[in-house]
Amino acid sequence: MKQVDYSLMYVTDDRITNDSLFFQILEDSLRGGASIIQLREKNLDTKSFFYRALKTKSLCEKYGVPCIVNDRIDIALAINAEGVHVGQKDMPVSVARKLLGKDKIIGLSVSNICQATQANDLEIDYIGISPIFGTTTKTKDLDEPLGIEGLKKIKQISSKPIVCIGGINKKNTAQIIQNGADGIAVISAISKADNPKIETKTLKNIVCQAGTKK
Repeated sequence: MKQVDYSLMYVTDDRITNDSLFFQILEDSLRGGASIIQLREKNLDTKSFFYRALKTKSLCEKYGVPCIVNDRIDIALAINAEGVHVGQKDMPVSVARKLLGKDKIIGLSVSNICQATQANDLEIDYIGISPIFGTTTKTKDLDEPLGIEGLKKIKQISSKPIVCIGGINKKNTAQIIQNGADGIAVISAISKADNPKIETKTLKNIVCQAGTKK
């Protein structure tokens, strides 16, 4: 298994169309202690996505943090990203692994016990429980929140590191970590913060104090 620090994943906010603001928040998250970056874009054309991905990868390299791309394996390959995160309706994991090779990170979203069980047999590096709580950031194709009880059940059967996403903030982060997650993935908690750097640092401190020791 690859040694990756999943403690605090900042998932970039594709609602931010201003590049200067987008990259300022991204760099603030890296300065604040984000341990892995997931580039998520649902609306950009491929060329614009590629150039945004190139700069994101460059910033991640500056801070020594892995950059993974949501869904788009072609973009991940084009910028030599450290990996991808895919959903249940995206490219099959076996194909993604064949395209990316054995050394890249592959994360898979799971929304129920059945999917988490199936994930044990896949060549993936972590599962993303999505959503853990209700969220307004993503509204399309969103399953029912699993909650802490769902996290506990998946922790009992999963052989993969667990990252939770959806409705995560300073108030519920410790509870997530204490109940078995290896990390949290956040969008709005950082991108909408008055001070993204301080917010990231605060979330990272909560995660560390709650138990990941990373």
